[in-house]
Amino acid sequence: MTDSAVLQTGLQQPGWQVDRFIVATALAGLALLGGLIWLETAPFMVALFVIGSVLGMALYHGAFGFTAGWRNLVVKKRGAGMRAQLMLFGLSSLIMVPMLYSGQAGLVGAVAPVGTSLVVGSFIFGLGMQLGGGCGSGTLFTVGAGNIRMVVTLVFFIAGTVLGSIHLPWWLDQPGFDPVPLVNTFGVSGAIIVQLLGLGLIARWVNRVERKAHGNLERGELLWKGQEHGVFRTLISGRWPFTWAILILAAGNALTLALSGAPWSITFAFNVWGAKAMEVMGVNMSQFEFWTWEYPAMALKDSMLTNAPSVMNFGLLLGAMLAAGLANRFNEASRSRPEGRQFLASVVGGLLLGYGARLGFGCNIGALFSGIASASLHAWIWFVCAFSGSLLGIRLRPWFRLPN
Repeated sequence: MTDSAVLQTGLQQPGWQVDRFIVATALAGLALLGGLIWLETAPFMVALFVIGSVLGMALYHGAFGFTAGWRNLVVKKRGAGMRAQLMLFGLSSLIMVPMLYSGQAGLVGAVAPVGTSLVVGSFIFGLGMQLGGGCGSGTLFTVGAGNIRMVVTLVFFIAGTVLGSIHLPWWLDQPGFDPVPLVNTFGVSGAIIVQLLGLGLIARWVNRVERKAHGNLERGELLWKGQEHGVFRTLISGRWPFTWAILILAAGNALTLALSGAPWSITFAFNVWGAKAMEVMGVNMSQFEFWTWEYPAMALKDSMLTNAPSVMNFGLLLGAMLAAGLANRFNEASRSRPEGRQFLASVVGGLLLGYGARLGFGCNIGALFSGIASASLHAWIWFVCAFSGSLLGIRLRPWFRLPN
């Protein structure tokens, strides 16, 4: 059978429907925005835009949400989502730590100071995750997939980052110390080994929790679950096994580092979007210290199409929209409208997410995923504090009439 025949057979399988309007809209958006980026910037920025769109599809089809993975472990005592995250961190550490310390000029890791700002910010972020319904990447890909509640979370997420940027200099004056790259203490190989051991210990704890509650471990979602419909249909319409998402997310972060000189990040773009909106409303953001620092000042002055995190976020939104259209689930997501306490949870959660992300130097992607991939001590502290905040958020969810 020829490749085209295989393609036709896959598309004609019973039960497969595609939302043609959403797919066409997403493709048009990708083409239009990709063209504008090409005209305004360099080809590598177009490549980052494409990577962002692929990452958005992987996050959606793989249902790779940090928030739900943590909650499932705490509430349902199921650890498949957490194990997938740990596998992702380990694989990326193996790939990216050697890249960062290969001696190649222009590569900068996701390293940050350790102190009051980090601890408070990551705890607040973890709390906001469970109330807002997603982390940085989770908020973006669910908004792209048409979730109305998450649009509210995103708006207040952006507002929270702006407020956090105004207060950040004060927080940085509180007790703390300079960034600690683990490579400086253990060397490249030693840092990787130490991190893999740490991830292994967490995985052992996760497995113990699950076995104690259920007597067994969920394994299907980490392998090839969902292929009763065939590889092609699973690839296009989901639900992906975690393994596929892990490979694409790890590769995407490594490519982002190679092309942009820095690992994948998300929430700094929210900062830029919010600050630009404030300036449109007549607020001079340069009166605040954060926006006089070199990189924020440059990002505020330049077009968003020249800002790598913004470009990748735009791609992620459209990629998730395309994925939802191919899975015919965009309209399903758009029917979920927050009311009453759920709306309040989105507002409060969004503000906490944004404020915490700025104080904690990023979200689950920029601070945790990219931080561990950079062998930075701050990422491990962020992990512990954000998980602790998430525990509080899980306990508060029922009051906001959010299901656990």
